[in-house]
Amino acid sequence: MSSTYLDIRAMRAFVLTVETGSVTEASRRMGRTQSAITQQIQKLEQLIGKPLFDDTRRTLELTEAGTIFLSHAKQILRQQDECMAQLAPKMIEEKIVLGVPDLYAAFILPPILSAFRRDYPRIRIELCCALSRPLVARVKEGSVDVALVTRMNGFTGGQVVGREQLIWLTGATSSAHFEDPLPMALLPPGNIYRDYAIEALDRAGRNWNVACVSDSVSGLHTAALCGIAVTVLIESALVPGLRQPPAAAHLPALPMVDLLLYRSAVERSSSAADMLYQYLLTHLSLSPVNANQKNLKSATR
Repeated sequence: MSSTYLDIRAMRAFVLTVETGSVTEASRRMGRTQSAITQQIQKLEQLIGKPLFDDTRRTLELTEAGTIFLSHAKQILRQQDECMAQLAPKMIEEKIVLGVPDLYAAFILPPILSAFRRDYPRIRIELCCALSRPLVARVKEGSVDVALVTRMNGFTGGQVVGREQLIWLTGATSSAHFEDPLPMALLPPGNIYRDYAIEALDRAGRNWNVACVSDSVSGLHTAALCGIAVTVLIESALVPGLRQPPAAAHLPALPMVDLLLYRSAVERSSSAADMLYQYLLTHLSLSPVNANQKNLKSATR
């Protein structure tokens, strides 16, 4: 009889989907795409040979097999977490400097770092929030151990671990997106978000001016929330109080950006940094998307 191996991350995705009632929320908490969560649950269904969710219902409801599996999955995850909590502290006690732009620190990394902290409670992470270019320089000089940055022109090395769609953002009650020239809230010169926004507007023949320049996402958010300007960020930064401008604003399409993960090559023993690098690599890496895959109903709700 052949053995069946259940993937821990797939079980965690299933349990989080049940507990939150949403593939969207489960994907946010795990730092994964919705399609990746859906694929992991489908993999479990293939291994078990039975559906876990009742596709005939409008809401997310478990089948009989899903209810049984949920109970076992929770036990397995609890035992796995207890095991890591007891063993990981004995392996290592180190501080790691993690460099990341504040945009990703706020909207991409929290669920991943929370899980890492739970698995490795005695590894201390010191966050260094800065723009991508200075972070890459600090990784290469060794003052930052691991960095997650946006790929910029001229960057070499690094591992592509994800892609993020850029979008226009405006305040929920703002009409700045209809103004001519278009008031823009932008990152400083040399940042690719800024470059892509300006290039898109220039190609579309849209007049624009700079109403706000900020090193931080909070400054860009504030300018958009107050109706001072329109800004360009990733989809994850679409928070309450902000919205995407309506089609009537005639803003041009924006591209996607690559996320790069760097590990300092400066020679020094740091198994903790290696562990964090591999952890981020695993949790951030893109999963292949099957265009023909069946989506769980809750993914679109």
